[in-house]
Amino acid sequence: MTRWRRCRNAAGWTLVELLIVISLITLLAGIALASYRTAVVRSREAVLKEDLFRMRDAIDQYFADKTVYPPALDSLVGDGYIRQIPEDPFTGSRATWQTVLAEPDFDNPTATLGVFDVKSGAEGLALDGTPYAEW
Repeated sequence: MTRWRRCRNAAGWTLVELLIVISLITLLAGIALASYRTAVVRSREAVLKEDLFRMRDAIDQYFADKTVYPPALDSLVGDGYIRQIPEDPFTGSRATWQTVLAEPDFDNPTATLGVFDVKSGAEGLALDGTPYAEW
């Protein structure tokens, strides 16, 4: 009888132990995957904020130098204020930026309206609940 117990104890893992280990691994992998996805969205949001800041700064510099707003975002590139129009990290395109035109000048009605602000053309909500199009 003692010989039987010794062999039984040295046999290895039981089915219940294996199921518990597999369940724990699955749970931890699910948590890690959710954290990874959130980290990817956070990094895209950080890139979007930086791109918007840089383009708005270039628009302000253009206005400070020429006292008019640029007619299009391409003017910022053509006049050397930025190297290229950045790619929107959520849409993956340079063409989806939404421009906001300056208010008309009633003292000079023939003046062309230029780009006063730029916003993302991405649909959806940020992690803080605000739409990307309002940034």
